[in-house]
Amino acid sequence: MKKTLFIVSFLLLALSTNAQEGLKLGIQGGLPFDDFNDVTGVVVGADLGYMAALGEVVDLGVMVGYIYGFPEKFGTEDAFINLPSVQFIPVAISGRVWTSNSFSFGVDVGQAFGINEGNKGGFYYRPQIGFLMSASTELNFSHTSISLDDNAWKTVTVGILHTFEF
Repeated sequence: MKKTLFIVSFLLLALSTNAQEGLKLGIQGGLPFDDFNDVTGVVVGADLGYMAALGEVVDLGVMVGYIYGFPEKFGTEDAFINLPSVQFIPVAISGRVWTSNSFSFGVDVGQAFGINEGNKGGFYYRPQIGFLMSASTELNFSHTSISLDDNAWKTVTVGILHTFEF
């Protein structure tokens, strides 16, 4: 299942980038909660994707990104413990529904590949709410969830997404 989702996402991205229409670049920052709250302090990320309009209300596309969780430096019992960073590369299918000219609701669903030691990654799910600040720039709020073997990576983030139309 994971390989199939990865292959489909990669093919959609490869086919989509030929048109160069609706290429999106985003950055976000936020905080972890639940299982990783004590070992990760701040989370930053970047996304690159393509969205195609399926009408006036619905957009569908693909996304690849990078997530970096900075290790927590405070709150540990031993100040000399070096906690590891947490890193993922998510690959996902994206969908957005525009409720008006300015607001959207959407979700990215796919696989997040863990790239730090001991991190296999897992199922990636990221619901989002977006607010269009200009014709090509969006402010969005999201919740990221990655199902791991024995716990889950969960964050809340605020980000900026810019669309490049060619």
